[in-house]
Amino acid sequence: MKRTFGGNGVAGKRSMSNLRLRKKTVAGSAKLSSTSSQRNRRPRAASSNKPFKSRIRQTSRQTSRPLYRKKTVVSERLEEVASSSSPAAILTPSEPIVSVIIPVMNERRMIERVIREASRVHSRAEVIVVVNGSSDGSAAIARRCGAHVIEFPAALGHDVGRSVGASAARGQVLLFIDGDMVISAEALRPFVHAVLSGGVDVALNDYSGPTNKKIVHSVVLAKHVLNALLQRSDLKGTSMTAVPHAISRRALEKIEAASLSVPPLAHAKAVHYGLVVNAVHAINVGMLNLPRVVRERVNPLETLIIGDHLEAIEWLAEQTDRRGGFIDKLRKRELAR
Repeated sequence: MKRTFGGNGVAGKRSMSNLRLRKKTVAGSAKLSSTSSQRNRRPRAASSNKPFKSRIRQTSRQTSRPLYRKKTVVSERLEEVASSSSPAAILTPSEPIVSVIIPVMNERRMIERVIREASRVHSRAEVIVVVNGSSDGSAAIARRCGAHVIEFPAALGHDVGRSVGASAARGQVLLFIDGDMVISAEALRPFVHAVLSGGVDVALNDYSGPTNKKIVHSVVLAKHVLNALLQRSDLKGTSMTAVPHAISRRALEKIEAASLSVPPLAHAKAVHYGLVVNAVHAINVGMLNLPRVVRERVNPLETLIIGDHLEAIEWLAEQTDRRGGFIDKLRKRELAR
């Protein structure tokens, strides 16, 4: 039988020569790939022997690249809003008590009904609609409905509209909703009342998402983990990531408008700074939220939201210590043996 490798035959020599050539080719490709990676400054995979904060920061960048672009976008847009001299809408009261903030992108089918319900939450409510990247006439509809419209031709990025709207808000209570789901004024009022008269700084939707499944959605898990790290397990999976939620003017001053573009970060700041954060009323937004099949295929929000939670965890570690404020005695080392 003729050997494939080794031996003194011609076939053996050719095989060995071919093997060496393949090895060189693979090695060259690996070297080229490594050089290309360094040129593009892509982060390496997180190593277990790196410091905790370094691993979190690196994982966050890998999981949600657009997240770090948010900071620049938010800063630029807040400056634009601050320098804008566009007047408020005619129907906006001079001294609003409640500001309802609605980010919108191509929501002409629902925006009129959303604004109608939002304007009914309080007798002195202003409705701020942040229209970005829309081409379907959503801005014109919002103006006809009497809303204060802040419009940007290009898409701002997920949740950036919250920061922009908050920076323009004048009310003592800021209520955040979405432009793609109609929630009645009666269902929205408990969030406003909790802040106005209930002593709450951050009034959350008491909706934790489905957990009675064999495989629980990663975003639901991330919310539970963040609350556990904040030592607020009583909040379960409730979060400023979900709408509706309302915050006080005091909360806005503490966490700052820019943080609202990364809802888990705003949530972590609110709890860490000792603000009163409670889940006040349940609305199953999972049933109201329309499926976005095309968007999820091209740019899934799941990855972005997980990255937002990682940024919140990184921030918490920076404010406390590498254990996030937990003492080592809580670890049950005997279970790891």
